[in-house]
Amino acid sequence: MFDRIAPRYDLLNRLLSGGRDVAWRKRLARYLPPGEDLRVLDLATGTGDVLIMLDQASGRVGSGLGVDMAGEMLALGQRKLERGGLTERFTLARGDATVIPAADDSVDAVTIAFGIRNVDCVEKALAEMRRVLKPGGRALILEFSLPSNRLFRACYLFYFRHVLPRIGGLISGDRQAYRYLNETVESFPYGEAFIQLMERQGFHSVKEHPLTFGIASIYEGEK
Repeated sequence: MFDRIAPRYDLLNRLLSGGRDVAWRKRLARYLPPGEDLRVLDLATGTGDVLIMLDQASGRVGSGLGVDMAGEMLALGQRKLERGGLTERFTLARGDATVIPAADDSVDAVTIAFGIRNVDCVEKALAEMRRVLKPGGRALILEFSLPSNRLFRACYLFYFRHVLPRIGGLISGDRQAYRYLNETVESFPYGEAFIQLMERQGFHSVKEHPLTFGIASIYEGEK
């Protein structure tokens, strides 16, 4: 599915979020662990936007690996890295978030943006994220959530259910892909429920940082 929508993926992210996706990724960089020359792993990396933003916004990323199962998305990401002169420090590879191609205790931070709800087994992906983190390393998960304000939530759900699939389908040529988006967001655990998922996999000091009235959240947990 992601291979099918790859050519219009970045455009639709900007359009359908009103540009907030860029601000959310920039905010993600604030929560990187302390230190310089950080080694970062980004799961469900898509076209590489998270890795590039972490580098630009923090200035503390020394090297990074982006992993995704969609080859067409990675091909677009590789071209971005080449244009930015980043290929010596950043690598993209096909891989599964539930079987991460990285050694134990090998990275300072693991990130995943709008991808955790797409994995086959969330618990296994979280366990793998913890495995590859160095002691004291940090997992940062950016994902959609649902606003707590009832009126805003109702407006948001109307947009998600009726407007977003039509615009996404029209521009991408794949309406089902954007119908899938709202269905997974509404059924996926968020807030305290997701914090508990992370804690059960051994993360500590887990926090939620709501974004834009709660339509997205950053979850932060340490190994």
